Amino acid sequence: MQPDPTIRRVLIHRLGSLGDTVVALPCFHLIARAFPNAERRLLTNFPVHSKAPAAASVLGDSGMVHGYMRYTVGTRNPLELLRLAAEIRRFAPDVVVYLMPVRPWKAAKRDRLFFRLAGVKRVIGISSEQEMKPCFDEATGLYEREAERLSRLMAELGDANPADLANWNLALNDQEHQAADEALGSLREFPVIVCGPGTKMPSKDWGQDDWQVLLGRIDAMYPGHALVLVGAREEFDVAEHAARQWTGPWVNLCGRLGPRETAAMLEYAKIFLGPDSGPMHLAASVGVPCVIPFAATVPPGVWFPQGDKNQIVYHRTYCTGCRLEHCNVEGHPCMSSLTVEEMEAAFDRAMNGRDGNTIIVRIS
Repeated sequence: MQPDPTIRRVLIHRLGSLGDTVVALPCFHLIARAFPNAERRLLTNFPVHSKAPAAASVLGDSGMVHGYMRYTVGTRNPLELLRLAAEIRRFAPDVVVYLMPVRPWKAAKRDRLFFRLAGVKRVIGISSEQEMKPCFDEATGLYEREAERLSRLMAELGDANPADLANWNLALNDQEHQAADEALGSLREFPVIVCGPGTKMPSKDWGQDDWQVLLGRIDAMYPGHALVLVGAREEFDVAEHAARQWTGPWVNLCGRLGPRETAAMLEYAKIFLGPDSGPMHLAASVGVPCVIPFAATVPPGVWFPQGDKNQIVYHRTYCTGCRLEHCNVEGHPCMSSLTVEEMEAAFDRAMNGRDGNTIIVRIS
């Protein structure tokens, strides 16, 4: 599709926080290319969870969007919906671009009807129930990544091409790079390993004791490296505990940097370590290989980080795909079965530049 200069206003609908926003970056870039003269606003939620940054703190002044509309997740309040419909009518978008995560088909159809009742005649991204689901690759046993699924649904606008790292560019500014430099200080002189051991979802938590043992072994295997810990302010103590066996230089930046400043800092990193999380996707967006003990709460592949140098350790259990935020299965098998030895081997593969690998172990 050639850029359409006649489109004056575009409304983009994408909910979520840090990771959800980052994986949509190729589509945000595509929308900007397709509608270069349009005012682009993002209809999104403003997370109340302190560990979940809002989309605005991720996109910043990148120019991919020019403003925001607030959506309350799960609302059925008629007054709230009428307020939102009236706000959309005042904005009068020529098109809505639907970048929502996978939803029940009934919900997607309801969303399309809502936008039409709000006066929008064209909605891109809602096709059929089957097309909106992630594709499955029988050869690899993996599902389509979320970035690839979204890009496929945007095909009428052109090729979002998530395989090209340039399409993940956050357009970081000089102040954000300077903040990252100041936070790292003298650690910039060392090869840097970044670890974000925390997560806002307990079902994805590998355990701070395992992180402590792993980091201690990495320190012994790769002396002369610096360790940088990242995450939300509430994860500071978790990160401190994880670093107790690290004997080299290290710094705990939990709560000190925003998402964009964290992305700037990650440009110094050789490797990122952590659970499935927003910082993981930030690291992937700047081309840093990720080594991840991945929870089986979602099918393998969907939320794997972008890139071909990542090392993912994923245990498929009988409860795989539960989508639970708090595991209610005795022993939390998909994470408790992940061993330090597996992660140590995965880290070693990544440090030696091995091509990406996903270790899927079936646990009965």
